[in-house]
Amino acid sequence: MQHYSSTDQNGLTPMVKNLLIINGLLFAAKYVLESRGVQLTSMLGLFHPYAGQFRPWQLLTHMFMHADIRHIFGNMLGLFFFGRMLEARWGPQRFLLFYLITGFSAVLAHFGIIQYQVMQLMSQLSPETIEIVKREGLDIFMTNPGLASNPYVAQLAYYLGIPTVGASGAIFGILGACLILFPNTQLFLLFPPIPIKLKYAITFYGLYELFSGIANIPGDNVAHFAHLGGLVAGIIIVKYWNKTRRDSFF
Repeated sequence: MQHYSSTDQNGLTPMVKNLLIINGLLFAAKYVLESRGVQLTSMLGLFHPYAGQFRPWQLLTHMFMHADIRHIFGNMLGLFFFGRMLEARWGPQRFLLFYLITGFSAVLAHFGIIQYQVMQLMSQLSPETIEIVKREGLDIFMTNPGLASNPYVAQLAYYLGIPTVGASGAIFGILGACLILFPNTQLFLLFPPIPIKLKYAITFYGLYELFSGIANIPGDNVAHFAHLGGLVAGIIIVKYWNKTRRDSFF
């Protein structure tokens, strides 16, 4: 096996280190700026393309925004432990390319799943009402509560008015790559505190995401199909790269 990236004294490879710093800085900036009335999440989080708040750069910037401390901690922990394994094998440029592609793939899967529901809702509303929802998003509950009392309007407002944020899709892509490249690497889980091979841990995690996505539990705001999209994209990319370049396993 070839190694391309050296680590620093903290065991960090260069691109993983940069990604951790960028995510951390934006997370801190979010709280500082939003406490002063600047809605950074609305600027950099990814809105549905039908929403009036959608901007093209959000396709990239949403990967570096996070909802809360639990959200960013879980994603950065995955990046720290598993991202280093891939960057050490591929080098920083290839790892970054993989990271971005799986992140894009995840959000495509997410919007692909909800697009059917969005179209179904729109079919129940007039063009004028749809334009109001696109323009106002969640603000419609304050500006036009009478219209928002319509359940179709309310549901469409949630789909169009809540931005998608987080690096989870790219992290699941990393897990998908590790599933193929390092299937027998031994992990030690904290809950429950047992050793388990990486291939089993990731498979169970993927099945949990599939179940959660299908169950669609009320109040669950996690984009489970985005996670699955990143996971599947990671597996496909590594399998393709392995066909075009001989790569050893362990």
